[in-house]
Amino acid sequence: MKTFLLNTHMGNISVDTEVIAQYAGNVADECFGIVGMAAMNSKEGFFNLLKRESMTKGINVSLNSKGKLVIDFHVIVSYGVNIMAVTDNLISSVRYRVEDFTGLEIEKINVYVEGVRVID
Repeated sequence: MKTFLLNTHMGNISVDTEVIAQYAGNVADECFGIVGMAAMNSKEGFFNLLKRESMTKGINVSLNSKGKLVIDFHVIVSYGVNIMAVTDNLISSVRYRVEDFTGLEIEKINVYVEGVRVID
């Protein structure tokens, strides 16, 4: 991933987008109905549930030309939940907590539901 600079009155701060992706992933993991992040298996062409250690592979963080964050989530949701309610909760939770954590404004959060999983 990339790093970007924040200019403050006290100097410059370099932030790696991997840090933001990790934090956003932890926030998403706490959301009801989210089983985990997903990554495409290039050999077989379908999505796999990622382990906690590699959840950032299912999250893409970028900084647009206006200096605002754009975050893409590839998620797997629980079977039987209202997908719209789960994604709305994910978006509002991530927007609030990441903006508070970084001090940067989020322009857009895209959620791609890549699968449904039955939870025991």
